[in-house]
Amino acid sequence: MIDYHLHLWPHSDSSVYYQLDQIADYVDQAAQRGVTELALTEHAHRFREVMATVGNFWERHGHEPTTPAMVNYFDWHARNSIEEYVTLAQRAKDEGLPVKIGLEVDYFRDQMDIVSELLAQYPFDVLIGSVHWLGTWQFDDLDNPLHQAEWTSRDLESCWRDYARAFEELAATKSVDVMAHPDLIKVAGRVVDDPSPWWDVMARAALDADVSIECSSAGWFKPVGEQYPAEGLLERLVHGGATFTMASDAHQAERVGARASDIAAMLEAQGVNELATYEGRRRVMRPLRSL
Repeated sequence: MIDYHLHLWPHSDSSVYYQLDQIADYVDQAAQRGVTELALTEHAHRFREVMATVGNFWERHGHEPTTPAMVNYFDWHARNSIEEYVTLAQRAKDEGLPVKIGLEVDYFRDQMDIVSELLAQYPFDVLIGSVHWLGTWQFDDLDNPLHQAEWTSRDLESCWRDYARAFEELAATKSVDVMAHPDLIKVAGRVVDDPSPWWDVMARAALDADVSIECSSAGWFKPVGEQYPAEGLLERLVHGGATFTMASDAHQAERVGARASDIAAMLEAQGVNELATYEGRRRVMRPLRSL
């Protein structure tokens, strides 16, 4: 099995970097849980080169209550070098560690073309796409009071609508190979009475773009305590013929490969017996239990 969502880089201190032996620790931890390949997929927004490309994108949204929180967030995070990150990941691969060179590509509205041009300079095996903010609202930041307040001031149906549309727009750019945690909007435990219309939008967007879908154990560790994607969305994707990867969305070694066997069983229950793996951004299908 393969874990396609591992974060590697420090959040803010560019003088402290992960080393090869720490990647090896990830590999060892994964092997104990039946995972034989790992993809390193740090967030694109943590790299200076990416943020220099997109600039202060939040300014295009005008002033929103969450703008100050977003400014502080990027001042804290965007301090590392993508060149050094890729160099380390390539070294790990060259040393024979079973890793893929990847990146989690955050959605920058109307800017994915220039992001893609930047990333094309690097030898990525896989790019996974994610939506973590709507305008300047980082809806999955459950610790910041400014972002939390939006959950009570916004209409829940509009939250789901806006997320589904952002997901749809990101998939349509075809700038990524995999869509990560496709129903992340449920992260705070706030689910609309009938999510079916938004599941339909997201499933159709993924199928039209021919991107693989990440099945992640991260949802089981969130307040909602549910799988990603939710069963109803998963059923739509399987019925439509989508391909899948699996992930732990791990920010620390002890979570690498978490509940991999549960994800495998979840997919098998839906009749899925293959997973997508990537090399040089080309998808290859493999038996689910062989990876």
